[in-house]
Amino acid sequence: MHRITILYGAPADPEAFERHYTEVHVPLASTLPGLRRFTRSHPLGMGSAAPAPYFFFVAELWFDDEDALKSALKSPEMAETAADAQTFDVASMTMFTGEVVESVF
Repeated sequence: MHRITILYGAPADPEAFERHYTEVHVPLASTLPGLRRFTRSHPLGMGSAAPAPYFFFVAELWFDDEDALKSALKSPEMAETAADAQTFDVASMTMFTGEVVESVF
């Protein structure tokens, strides 16, 4: 498996971000060719004295292999999804890709 991970800093308006992400961005991203899994989460600090997490929101898009990921990155669907992401009013947005290596215990 290969994955795109996107880390979002705090949005100017969290409610507007959540609404737009759910109603507009998710439907766009769900059309990416070869997309197998799409997860979203809000990271939380651990422990009672944990600081607030640096990132507000994390999205992960999973693909079968590197070729599927590369194909999705070059697709018109990705261009449309990326254009929508440029409209987000967030403090920061970091995107990276990588191979998922699983350890089973």
